[in-house]
Amino acid sequence: MAEPPTLRERTRRAVKAEITETAMRLFTENGFEATTVDQIATASGISRRSFFHYFGSKEDLVLGDIEALGESVRAALEARPAEESAWAAIRAAFLTLQSIKGLQAEQLTVARMYHEVPSLRARQLEKHLRWQALLAPDVQRRLGLPHSATPDPRARAFVAAALACLDAAVDAWFESDGTADAVQLFDEAVAALRA
Repeated sequence: MAEPPTLRERTRRAVKAEITETAMRLFTENGFEATTVDQIATASGISRRSFFHYFGSKEDLVLGDIEALGESVRAALEARPAEESAWAAIRAAFLTLQSIKGLQAEQLTVARMYHEVPSLRARQLEKHLRWQALLAPDVQRRLGLPHSATPDPRARAFVAAALACLDAAVDAWFESDGTADAVQLFDEAVAALRA
């Protein structure tokens, strides 16, 4: 059983959430690129230095903790039944992302920023590369490929394809203004890929 977070950690999370909320409001009002770190810090009542204590960049405010999200998906993937196919297991692991996201209006705001801001797209590609390294070993095992010191290119390609399906589903969901079923869109993208 995991130990409950310390008071210090709970305080850190609360401050991060407050800064993120303030930044998202400013991004919505002024646009992502027009909003500066200094403006976010001032509106949050912290110094610029304190901002960088909590976040590495403005992009991190939107993308969240890439490493932690990747680890939660990896843990969910590895927790799936050993006999489950790679596609079924990665689909179930990706479903854990739904519980992390906020309200639909917030999700649409973030998706809009992904479409409009090149630096966010670039960071998303960086996230994909990190997630490939995290997810490929379990996928490699599920594909029946022999263990290797570095992930087999087929396992990395599988994860890259699954992430591309996830991106396509999120893009289509955004284009529907949040009315389409993102899980169904993912399933349809995977079905097209596997046809």
